[in-house]
Amino acid sequence: MAGNEWINGYLEAILDSGASAIEDRQKVAESIRGGRGTGEGGGAGAGVGTGGISFNPTKYFVEEVVSGVDETDLHRTWLKVVATRNSRERSSRLENMCWRIWHLARKKKQLELDQSQRQLHRRLEREQGLHDAAEDMSEDLMEGEKRDLDGEALSSETSRKKFHRNTSNLEIWSDDKKEKKLYIVLISLHGLVRGENMELGRDSDTGGQVKYVVELSRALARMPGVYRVDLFTRQISSPEVDWSYGEPTEMLTGGPDDGDTNDMGESSGAYIIRIPFGPRDKYLGKELLWPHIQEFVDGALAHILNMSKVLGEQIGGGHPVWPYVIHGHYADAGDSAALLSGALNVPMVLTGHSLGRNKLEQLLKQGRQSKEDINATYRIMRRIEGEELSLDAAELVITSTQQEIEEQWGLYDGFDVKLEKVLRARTNRGVDCHGRFMPRMAVIPPGMDFSYVVSREDNAEADGELAALMDGSSPKAIPPIWSEVMRFFSNPHKPMILALSRPDPKKNLTTLVKAFGECWPLRELANLTLIMGNRDDIDEMSGANASVLTTVLKLIDKYDLYGQVAIPKHHKQSDVPEIYRLAAKTRGVFINPAFIEPFGLTLIEAAAHGLPMVATKNGGPVDINRALNNGLLVDPHDQLAIADALLKLVSEKNLWHECRKNGWKNIHLYSWPEHCKTYLTRIAACRMRHPQWQTDNPEDEFSRDGYFNDSLRDVHDMSLRLSIDGEKALLSGDMEATGQVHRVLYKLNKQDSETADGFMGSAVSKYPVLRRRSRLIVIALDCYGSDGSPDKKIIKTIHDVMTAARANLQMARATGFALSTAMPVSETVELLVSGDIQVTEFDALICSSGSEVYYPGTYCTEDGKLLPDPDYAAHIDYRWGCNGLSKTICKLLNASQCEEGLNECSGIKEDKVSTNSHCLSYLIKDPSKAMKVDELRQRLRLRGLRCHPIYCRSSTRLQMVPFLASRAQALRYLFVRWRLNVSNMYVILGESGDTDYEELIGGTHKTVIIKGIVSHSSEELMRTAGSYRREDVVPEESPLIAYAGGDTIAEKIADALQKVTTSAAAI
Repeated sequence: MAGNEWINGYLEAILDSGASAIEDRQKVAESIRGGRGTGEGGGAGAGVGTGGISFNPTKYFVEEVVSGVDETDLHRTWLKVVATRNSRERSSRLENMCWRIWHLARKKKQLELDQSQRQLHRRLEREQGLHDAAEDMSEDLMEGEKRDLDGEALSSETSRKKFHRNTSNLEIWSDDKKEKKLYIVLISLHGLVRGENMELGRDSDTGGQVKYVVELSRALARMPGVYRVDLFTRQISSPEVDWSYGEPTEMLTGGPDDGDTNDMGESSGAYIIRIPFGPRDKYLGKELLWPHIQEFVDGALAHILNMSKVLGEQIGGGHPVWPYVIHGHYADAGDSAALLSGALNVPMVLTGHSLGRNKLEQLLKQGRQSKEDINATYRIMRRIEGEELSLDAAELVITSTQQEIEEQWGLYDGFDVKLEKVLRARTNRGVDCHGRFMPRMAVIPPGMDFSYVVSREDNAEADGELAALMDGSSPKAIPPIWSEVMRFFSNPHKPMILALSRPDPKKNLTTLVKAFGECWPLRELANLTLIMGNRDDIDEMSGANASVLTTVLKLIDKYDLYGQVAIPKHHKQSDVPEIYRLAAKTRGVFINPAFIEPFGLTLIEAAAHGLPMVATKNGGPVDINRALNNGLLVDPHDQLAIADALLKLVSEKNLWHECRKNGWKNIHLYSWPEHCKTYLTRIAACRMRHPQWQTDNPEDEFSRDGYFNDSLRDVHDMSLRLSIDGEKALLSGDMEATGQVHRVLYKLNKQDSETADGFMGSAVSKYPVLRRRSRLIVIALDCYGSDGSPDKKIIKTIHDVMTAARANLQMARATGFALSTAMPVSETVELLVSGDIQVTEFDALICSSGSEVYYPGTYCTEDGKLLPDPDYAAHIDYRWGCNGLSKTICKLLNASQCEEGLNECSGIKEDKVSTNSHCLSYLIKDPSKAMKVDELRQRLRLRGLRCHPIYCRSSTRLQMVPFLASRAQALRYLFVRWRLNVSNMYVILGESGDTDYEELIGGTHKTVIIKGIVSHSSEELMRTAGSYRREDVVPEESPLIAYAGGDTIAEKIADALQKVTTSAAAI
């Protein structure tokens, strides 16, 4: 005990208190707060009070020293201590318990210190980012903007008022928009999504979000001006789940609900579109979906392109109808929507639902897991990065509450209230923002479908209906769920306190049971009903959910609540309205005691059925109660406050009726039509964009150039037939027939080669031959020496790849080649020429880390100089802040030594050869001191700059390209522009590469990884310690990935190409 004298008093008090103090559980009829009895708490015995209750030092110690530390084991130890009869053993156990508490107290203090240090560090970084932004924009900042960016203190109330936007200048969406015929894409990836009989509560992934996105899809499809809504989710063909989740398409509604069917086409309405990605035969939790995101994006892109063409034929006059907006729900869908938005160049909208940074802070506060353990369990860092990427791409972020904007999104690098306000003001004034951007935030509460709500019953007849139903005198039948609930009660006529949520620790149901159990007046007046999902056997449930249910059962037994608490094991989604009705008929109250509730849809559902509410004061319920004015808010940690609020509403009839009427009067604010009207109004204010080509649509030339495509198709068909016949002949020993087959194929290939060469050799060819290919081999090998110069062995590998790809005579003429590299086009051409490779061997060159795309033989000057694709340049230009970025990057990497001009910086130097209009390239003098990609991206986001930083060429270069640009996204652009499906591409990689290497592995394309080809890579500069891991980006196993290596490299590559083709066909 030496050195810890402060604890001696507690220990002595515990030892001196004796068994009588420990075992004393006397209750009193009246307590200080409304006659409430007192009982045991978490790790404690009887509490502090009057009327003969003994002081319990252990409980006092737990509450005063370690309040807020979640340690359920303390209660188990306490029960053992109480059960111990031997005084010496009891004293020994009490001493051990005291030391455990002391350890928890130290742990809590350390957690608080760590949290304060994180907050301080983040605040300093944010202030530095605001200062740098103010400095760059200082020339044309107004005085008020300078004060905001300089961080002058504003009261929270003033800041909150100023952040609210004046929407009076927005044109409200109305019926006159009927002629627009919009195509809207929604994405919600995880969980089990279907339109009917939703299995809500089956697991943590199938909850309120699933219901929300399905109902939003239906509601939008009924709005004037909306032609089609596609809700994308994952296709699951697993014996673990119902067969319906494996259906590729499910119709939700047929179209606008306005009675006018003349404008409805065969493709109008709302649909669930299920895209297969990841293991086809497994249902995966959301934490395991991250490595497969790229595969989903490619599959969704293929569907959107097909649907755009179909809709173009139906309602677009032959022109593609592009999505009006792509809306991602949750982090995984937001990440996907960002990539799709970039590939299609259409606006993106984001709804977070729940946020990773907020969850991480909450888990760290609990002290049960380290950050490393949390990341391993929840993939939390990958989730946070997905949310940051979503902020980079989003035009609009929709939240349910103002609190979500200020207290949750405010934790992210990509959003700052002050900087957003200044940038918005500058945009409105037409002043340059120097490439800086912040997404707009809009509070739009979720909508509700009130069609299932029965007519409002607020009269004397309704009061007596429940009694008549119960005693059998009413001719109406009792709903089965009523019988299931009421069988628990000894007096079912009492008002029902209803809680409806998953048995999740953060829902705080145990505190509710304690509050009910310890308040005798409340127990006398009311019953408690807990609808906690569906269960068969608690032992088969997840650990956290099982723990909550077990604790609830123990508390029921502890407080002897039998006959007063209902905990039905099963209910259907269709039973939920009946449960609300039952609670309302008993003049009950709905309660949501969650520690933090992002929104609270159940509160609105309850209000629609005439139930007043008691809800947590943390999160969405604050805004809901402000709008509906139908209940009371409480501190979810204050057990007494919860009981007081429930008792007040149950006992005061006038207050109950006032809350009931207020809820009914204001509930229209949360209807789906109101939500969709605000939603479409907000989206219409975004910067609309869609793919626009400076050159004509390639389909214009199909008739004139059709001979090439038809000829090639004939060659394929004939080659296939002749090949099959040839194989049969070979098997039968007819060598002469085999020779005839090869001679015919040679003539066909020679004739086709002359036609194709003539097409490719013409400098005035309007369109690249790429659009005629059915297969594209993309060579993306990052082979460089230690100085960043291209390794000469890449030339041999290119020859080997071409030889391997052309080994299959059936596919040789249908196969094109592309080279994807970090080198500028000048160095790329020089490398190819040095290896006696004609540039026209390649249909496309993707240069400077995906910032430029070239088509040899098509886009070039009269003297043969290659020209970049102007459509691609326009495609990736969105949010490209070249000037602001060039000023900032040097300051970040050389904050202390950099003076004026890049040439005087100690860490980096401008690489003028590699720099172009969409790529800022810098030479890295010492890679060991370079800032990692994730840290650099964080610093740029704090300054409002959005881009894609890439370390390349053996870590000797840093290239900054637009956020929408990358080598992986360039492949999707080729798909959108020239209709060459990504699934028909083969990407050739080494075992490592530049920091964008991981993006090239995933997707629906086939990947061949050549072993031993890359000697130096840049991947060590990808992530800092504690960031997300490689397995959160790249699937560990995939049928779309094959490996090649060895001496006879061409043969190995040919085998790998054949293997991955066969594996892909078997999926």
